Amino acid sequence: MVGQHLVAAGGLLDDEPALALEHARAARDRASRLAIVREAVGVAAYHAGDYAEAAKELRAYRRMSGDEGYRAVLADCERALGRPENALRLVSEAQAANPEPDEVVELRLVEAGARHDLGELPAALLVLATALGGRPNPTELGSTDLGRLRLAVAYADLLEESGEDDQAAQWYDAIAAADPDDLTGISARFGAEEDDEDAEEDDEDDDEDDDGEAVGERSVDDPALTDSSPEGTAVPDVVGDLDEDPVTVGEEVHPDDIEAEVAELLGETPPPRASLEFDHSRLFQEPPGRPGFESADEPPAQQDPPTN
Repeated sequence: MVGQHLVAAGGLLDDEPALALEHARAARDRASRLAIVREAVGVAAYHAGDYAEAAKELRAYRRMSGDEGYRAVLADCERALGRPENALRLVSEAQAANPEPDEVVELRLVEAGARHDLGELPAALLVLATALGGRPNPTELGSTDLGRLRLAVAYADLLEESGEDDQAAQWYDAIAAADPDDLTGISARFGAEEDDEDAEEDDEDDDEDDDGEAVGERSVDDPALTDSSPEGTAVPDVVGDLDEDPVTVGEEVHPDDIEAEVAELLGETPPPRASLEFDHSRLFQEPPGRPGFESADEPPAQQDPPTN
């Protein structure tokens, strides 16, 4: 069971480090006294970003096995935990023990990172320049081992951060030429630059309309903002053509005024406006005498019944 968890942790380490760490912890729960199990937990925790657990487990592995091969990883864990001074101390102790060339590369990278964390950018550049031969030249990089290429990538990143963009670009080009298989991941930096350029172009395009004219800069003479009438056709002034007679424009038109105007056009004499007004008080008055009545006291003559 422990072996199966260790195999699963090793297979998932690159793609799913968090799941690999779970398998390594499961192995530790069953066999915590095995050095290889503590090593697996430490390496998986380092890849998963749990640097405190990684440092703890790798120290336990070193005590149990006597292997000093993870000194650069331990120093990097100290740096990741916000203790760059401890990282520099571990790097100094490791370099005094005459480490192997591969470990020297890792120690130099951690040392440069710790100097950078302390704000000592020139010192970090000097560390990497020394590791690259003292006076590094991108044209002399050539096709070399992966460790040297990693040092060159870190050196180019620091050059770019320090404002030496031209030199950094030369190093990036040299690294890309020496690393056709992209083992260093240098292509990601070129992809990020292209994405930034595309984003800037998109922002500029958004500030212009379909005709390539900046939004907000159109003049009032633009046909799209005035009218769509064909050239040479006068646009009627609707407001100017209206009759400005206050009777029809500014005031409410009375029906009697319309009737009087029609009668005048036909040559008729309209009735006086006062006679057109209805006197509602007559609803409550006695009806006037009708023809055939001698007085209002005489009874009315026989009338036909009212129709519906």
